Amino acid sequence: MKIAEIKNALKATVLAGEQQMENTIAGAGSADLMEDVLAAATEGCALLTGVVTEQVIRTAKVSRVGVIVFVRGKQPEKRVIALAASYNIPLLLTRYSLFVASGKLYMEGLRGLDGSW
Repeated sequence: MKIAEIKNALKATVLAGEQQMENTIAGAGSADLMEDVLAAATEGCALLTGVVTEQVIRTAKVSRVGVIVFVRGKQPEKRVIALAASYNIPLLLTRYSLFVASGKLYMEGLRGLDGSW
């Protein structure tokens, strides 16, 4: 699934990475604990989270996450968006809850890659 399709499915706003909307995402996971992301994320996956800190961006970089989707309409600070842009990590923002956003992507065919998320 392309990032643009994720954006459309979640009625999301692009915060960073507008030029990367055609990148392909093979799977997704939802987490608010960054140690769970480190343990389970697969390169190029989508990370859905309600945490809007710099730590999320740093964790995503280490885990090679393909896109971060902030849920519940939680707006990150400008420095968080700038950090993601500096790492070339696309950021999306949706008003949906973590549960609803995950379900919508699942219904669109995006699955977890290894079943651990």
